[in-house]
Amino acid sequence: MPAIHSGKVLVTGASGYIAVWVVKTLLDRGFSVRGTVRSKSKGQVLKEVFKTYGETLEYVIVEDIAKEGAFDEAVVDVDAIAHTASPFHITADDPDEVIFPAVQGTKNLLASAKKYGNDVKRVILTSSSAAIASSSGEAAIRDETDWNDLSVQEVRTKGRDAHPFDKYRASKTLSERAAWDWYETNKAELGWDMVVLNPSFVLGPWLHKAENVAGLSTSLRYYHSVVLKGEASDEMLATSGTSWVDVRDVAEAHTLALIKPAAGGERIVISANAFKWQDLILVARDIVGDRVPAGNTSYDPTKAEHIQYVTDKGRQILGLTYHSIGETTRHMLHEFKCRGWL
Repeated sequence: MPAIHSGKVLVTGASGYIAVWVVKTLLDRGFSVRGTVRSKSKGQVLKEVFKTYGETLEYVIVEDIAKEGAFDEAVVDVDAIAHTASPFHITADDPDEVIFPAVQGTKNLLASAKKYGNDVKRVILTSSSAAIASSSGEAAIRDETDWNDLSVQEVRTKGRDAHPFDKYRASKTLSERAAWDWYETNKAELGWDMVVLNPSFVLGPWLHKAENVAGLSTSLRYYHSVVLKGEASDEMLATSGTSWVDVRDVAEAHTLALIKPAAGGERIVISANAFKWQDLILVARDIVGDRVPAGNTSYDPTKAEHIQYVTDKGRQILGLTYHSIGETTRHMLHEFKCRGWL
């Protein structure tokens, strides 16, 4: 498909942590944006965040993405779609609380784009590195050919007793597989192609409205708990972790995936580097000192085993560059400090 340098982009789940930055990046590049939100109040908050952009941002209400036809009206007269809407919470008891809306919402979006998206040229699906690898703690190298079948099996075997993060990882794996299956079945009849982006654990400053820490994204709440409040064991800090990426780089990747013709049909990992939680504590303490608890003082980073993601596609196809962990942490801590949450 040709590059898309202008026009209107539908961003689903537009009030979310990643999505708000996607909206900003698109608006700054000269696109207009239609965002889906679950309520009028969320839409009005979104308009307030971007009030200086005037009528280049509009919103439509989609209360339930799992409802058939949910996106039928939203896809009309848009040139591209960024589908970011998907539940990310770790409090679900029943795995289907996160898996069903993730899978069905994705299938509904694609079906609506096929049926009513007559102007659509490209659909970008926001998946996750969670669809590529579980967090087993063992050293490994993963790329876009890998799939996280382990978490899916864990959920199928243990059901409600599966680890909360496995429930989330299974939702991302199953929803992305459903998207690719649908795309391969229907692509001969489509006037658009699809790109899947797989960001790792997303950190960095936020634009969306949050009255308190509870109103932040799951990843930011987890960071606040583990790094800033010290609510984790020494063992967890030294052995648990994944890979991270700045939210602004994830947003930039969405825009680049629109304007780069070669991105069509690709699955692309978006990730800066690996970490254990103690690594993030050490970076934060370099910036704000003892305001952050010391954590595991016996941690030896040379002995840490990481899952590393191959990120060649993002650099070569998208031309993406990444913030450093120091930059990301500094900007994130500034937000926490300004609100009195540090």
